[in-house]
Amino acid sequence: MIAKLTGLLDETAADSAVIDVGGVGYLVFCSAKTLAALGIAGDRVTVFTQMLVSENDQRLVGFATAGERDWFRLLNGVQGVGSKVALAILSALSAEELQQAIGSGDSAMVARAQGVGPKLATRIVNELKDKAGFVPSASATAAPAGSASADAVSALQNLGFKPGVAADAVARAVDELGAGVDLDALVRGALKRATR
Repeated sequence: MIAKLTGLLDETAADSAVIDVGGVGYLVFCSAKTLAALGIAGDRVTVFTQMLVSENDQRLVGFATAGERDWFRLLNGVQGVGSKVALAILSALSAEELQQAIGSGDSAMVARAQGVGPKLATRIVNELKDKAGFVPSASATAAPAGSASADAVSALQNLGFKPGVAADAVARAVDELGAGVDLDALVRGALKRATR
């Protein structure tokens, strides 16, 4: 499975982007918020990805943060929420707003997304309210794609840390070491803070 792409942004469309990684152009479907975060053609970008495979389709879905990808996975697990509806929700609400809406039981906020009626919004809130705390905190979701913070969170997750633990450890390391710290030092610092 492809978990992350780093390359040059070739072009964007209304619901997708083409990312050139070593001469291969990957078509990646994205939320409006991720597309806005990517920048302009020629920019170096990193997207966290989810591969979707069905009987007659294969597609790569991309996210500006690992937290947004985690929310996509949770949303996709709700009956009646496919990839298009999950992307519509993530286009209407940031990961932080979605976490707040589900945590507070605000189904009306979730229903703001295109294609989400009141019944589906209520189902989403009810099914995900117990899982909302396991998605990275706002400090993690605010890390720009391709930043040392986002890469450090991904590195800790690859080492087996839960997304929330990884995000909090990286946020504490950034607070103590400073925003300009390099990736290696940030990962080492976050590892120390994650095991305390």
